[in-house]
Amino acid sequence: MMADDEHREIVAKLAALVGEQQRREAPMESGLHEIIAAAVRNVTGADYAGMTMASRSRGISTAAATDGVAALLDEIQQRHQEGPCISAAWDHHIVRIDDMETEQRWPRYRSAALTETPVRSVLAFELSVGDGVLAALNFYSERPRAFERESLELGLIYSTHIALAWSMFRRNAQFRSALASRDLIGQAKGMVMERYKVDAVRAFELIARLSQDSNIKLIDVARQIIDHP
Repeated sequence: MMADDEHREIVAKLAALVGEQQRREAPMESGLHEIIAAAVRNVTGADYAGMTMASRSRGISTAAATDGVAALLDEIQQRHQEGPCISAAWDHHIVRIDDMETEQRWPRYRSAALTETPVRSVLAFELSVGDGVLAALNFYSERPRAFERESLELGLIYSTHIALAWSMFRRNAQFRSALASRDLIGQAKGMVMERYKVDAVRAFELIARLSQDSNIKLIDVARQIIDHP
């Protein structure tokens, strides 16, 4: 079991790493990858890690992974529609596989994982990322019974901070997208003002009306105006 000072040190380092990603305005994928790579270095027993996204409509995908093995295990779960990471995300709990050889749950996943990967232990944590998104942080080991109580404690710390980092990256991405949309709409508005000799308010009204009448998003109407002057 970790001592309190070790616990605080890891939390402090992780918080600093998340803060650094925010200051750098790192892209979501690279930022998550860096944090998950730090998790692998610190979680006892882990050889690989990945963040699984689970959607009942869009299926299973990998948001970030330290290795192709983690991404392959997500692909196996998508293929067979079962597995520990899906269970952690959908059922809102922690899932642990001590030995893939003797595991009785998810038989199709287990068979493919044994055949296609060297992974023998799995530790999966639900991630509370909001917006109706289901996700899991997963640690993998090539050794059976690799994850102990300390692994569980550290995994919980990382899952909490990665969920926070995900929310931060999404907000930053949405903000950048909003700025880009504003710039495109502004450019299109300027072209309408010049072409039809109207003021800014009237130009925007014309673009908005075109969007409404054609049932096309405002930003897509703006792109069409810019691309076809």
